Amino acid sequence: MSETEVSGQRVLPLVVRIERADPPRRTDALEAAALAVLTLLDDPRAADGGEWAEQVKAWETLGIRKVVRRARGAEWRRVLDLPGITVTSGTAEVRVHPPVPLDDWPRDLSRLQVSGTDLTDPEEPGPAPDGDALLWVNPTLEMSAGKTMAQVGHAAQLAWWGSDEAARRSWRERGLTCAVRTAETGRWAGLTGSGLPTVRDAGFTEIAPGSCTVVADAPWLRGEGFRPAASGPLRSA
Repeated sequence: MSETEVSGQRVLPLVVRIERADPPRRTDALEAAALAVLTLLDDPRAADGGEWAEQVKAWETLGIRKVVRRARGAEWRRVLDLPGITVTSGTAEVRVHPPVPLDDWPRDLSRLQVSGTDLTDPEEPGPAPDGDALLWVNPTLEMSAGKTMAQVGHAAQLAWWGSDEAARRSWRERGLTCAVRTAETGRWAGLTGSGLPTVRDAGFTEIAPGSCTVVADAPWLRGEGFRPAASGPLRSA
C-alpha cells in the first residue's frame, strides 16, 4: 500500500463492551459485530446524501478495514456520546461508528485497548436458525475474539454487497441477523470452493496475508441472483 493510500485510508471502529464482572459470550460478540456492520450499511445516514455517506464511500474505496476495541464503565459511556449505532445480540453490546481516518481517531476511541478481547462461550452454540445468513469461521485458524469480530464484519459486508434489493428487504424484515458458527474441518474446503463470499485477510494482525477466515452463506446467496462480492457495493440511485 502506498503512502497516499495509507494517508487516505479510513477504518471502521467497532467497540465491544466488556465489563470485568460480566463479559459477553464470544459467539454473541461475533454476531453483534456482524449486526453492527449491517446496521450501519443500511442506515439512511450512510446512503447517498446522508451525513455519513462521504465517510463510508471513502472507506469502501480503499478497502473495508475494521478495528475492534473494548470498553467498560466510563469508557463505554464516553463512547456512547460519539456518533454511532449500538446493537445488542444476546449478552453482547457493540457500538459501530462511522469510518474514521486511519491516523486520526477521535480521542475517546483512540485511547481504548485492542487487546483483552479473549472471550469464551460457556457451551457450544446451538444450531443456526433456518433461513438466516450464516457466517462460517475457519476452524484451522487461531484468532482472538476481536480479530474474529472484524472478520465476521467483513463477511457480513460482502454478503450485503452480494444481495439484491429483494434479498436485502427480506433480510431487513428479519432484523439483519447473522448466525456465526465455526465450520467443521471437513466442510471448510467445500465452503471456500463454493463461490460464496469469502474473506481473505490482509495480514495486518495475527494471521498470514491471504488467509481465508470466514465464508458467508445464505439461501439467497446460493441462488441465481447472487452478485459476486468483488463487484463492489450496490448503491441506490
